[in-house]
Amino acid sequence: MELTGCGTALVTPFRRDGGVDEPALHALVNWQIESGIDFLIPCGTTGEASTLTEAEWLRVTEMVVATAAGRVPVFAGCTHNATHEAVARARKLSRVHGLTGILTANPYYNRPGQEGQYQHFRAIAEATDLPLLLYNIPPRTGANLEPATVLRLADIKNIIGIKESSGNITQITELLTTAPRSFKVFAGDDVLALPILALGGTGLVSVASNVIPGQMARMVRAALENDWVDARRINRQFFRLMQAHFWEASPAPVKAVLQMLGRGEDVLRLPMVPVSDATRRKLERMVGELGMLVGIPATGEDLRMF
Repeated sequence: MELTGCGTALVTPFRRDGGVDEPALHALVNWQIESGIDFLIPCGTTGEASTLTEAEWLRVTEMVVATAAGRVPVFAGCTHNATHEAVARARKLSRVHGLTGILTANPYYNRPGQEGQYQHFRAIAEATDLPLLLYNIPPRTGANLEPATVLRLADIKNIIGIKESSGNITQITELLTTAPRSFKVFAGDDVLALPILALGGTGLVSVASNVIPGQMARMVRAALENDWVDARRINRQFFRLMQAHFWEASPAPVKAVLQMLGRGEDVLRLPMVPVSDATRRKLERMVGELGMLVGIPATGEDLRMF
């Protein structure tokens, strides 16, 4: 399947007792696909992968793949700051039948230089035949993957693209104008989706699509089809919600909204905690104004198109 369009960086639903809420995850995946999302990424930053045990990480990946059942591509998060551990996990993912590929971020905490990151990602790629998406997210990892290093990695046959979450438009533009046309560059921030798509990006890996999958998928699709009127209209309507998902440390705000929509408990694992009461009230007001809550009708020209 062609990897393009809007993909969801899935949350990992937890029960009140702290375990993975498998029925909620199953329902979330089905709702995403039925709403028109183009691909799914479990066990990434939004999925709180750093607090999952290895057994849970593998189970969540297997569940998402099984529930998707070939309807959309699934790229599983596979990040570790020790290269040998990342390689071992990549090999385990290679045995997950039906998994499309792997998303792997900069090694965190170590803050390696460009050569260290190159060697790290190359080792992961050589450990599996699965396609790899690099994931550059320096605000989380403390390391930035520069365009020159990405271009070196693009020569490795199964490294097919990158999720760019640096927030540096100049850097992303440099990558888009120098990388091979076949190399896929995905926006990693909802609020920068349209600028990156306008510059030639392949799509978006979205947090907001956890709660508005149909709208985000339509926005990205419109941009890719050069229907900028529709793309800008959707972006304008939901831009504040995209921002709201980072009012506090992600994924706390998006999990709060999912609970409001009846799609899971508002449970995170320490050191992540639910949003404050003040933020929750602001989120409730916003989703109410957007017509997302049951029993609150949508109003306004931009909402009627949905």
